[in-house]
Amino acid sequence: MIRFGPSGNSESFYRQGYKSSVQMPQWLARLGLNAYEYQCSKGINIGRTTAEELGKEAMKHDIFLSVHAPYYINMASEDPAKREKSKEYILRTLEVARWMGARRIVVHTGSCSNTDRRIALETAIRVLRETIAEADNRGYSDITICPEVLGKINQLGSLDEIIEMCKTDERLIPTIDFGHLHARGMGALNSPEDFERVLETIENSLGTERLKKLHCHFSRVEFSKGGEKKHWTYSDVQYGPEFEFLAEAIARRGMEPVIICESRENMAEDALELKRIYGRISGELV
Repeated sequence: MIRFGPSGNSESFYRQGYKSSVQMPQWLARLGLNAYEYQCSKGINIGRTTAEELGKEAMKHDIFLSVHAPYYINMASEDPAKREKSKEYILRTLEVARWMGARRIVVHTGSCSNTDRRIALETAIRVLRETIAEADNRGYSDITICPEVLGKINQLGSLDEIIEMCKTDERLIPTIDFGHLHARGMGALNSPEDFERVLETIENSLGTERLKKLHCHFSRVEFSKGGEKKHWTYSDVQYGPEFEFLAEAIARRGMEPVIICESRENMAEDALELKRIYGRISGELV
């Protein structure tokens, strides 16, 4: 089953008088969505009781949960203390995911602006291996870690780098942020063939099963020479990429990804628009 949902809470959620993310699963289900990425991107501030309540609501309304780990994780850091903190942030995110019953966590890999990219990648892979081993020791082996393709060129997170990290353990699934790929490539995704090449690269490197269950982020993204600059809404058509092209590729391949919309302030409404586009192209009732 393909799933659509937002990253965080739309402005309309609060305008309608809602205040707690515990209310999001029911709100999303009423819209016709079935996924939700809870944001710990600025810090892990949710308590166990609230997380468990959110998880119960998600199960009740058939909402697939994922959790975004803090943005400031840097597994590639030259500083051993920062690498250790990064491991602990990932482990704490896994703990939150366990409380919620979330199946996946999304992780930023870090920056490589001050070091050789190859050395940074090797460092990050080593830290990721250590983190996975500790996660298994703590009983989190069934929660999937999803390293994310990042949008800025000075970040460790190109498609090839994320694929190489995911080769570390067959349980890892990449988070393919198509807006970020578009930005890193200075507007690289402009046709169905462009998206097909991305999917083919993933399949050839990680196999058909991981491709089928891909974790995706999608939004229109403004970029500059450094890569990602700003996320926009799907109605901001002066920015790419176009979801229709990805929808065609997903439908043709029979994939069942989780597609999380990261549109600016309008993520739930745009997730619903992505779902409509996919339904129209695929002919499926989703």
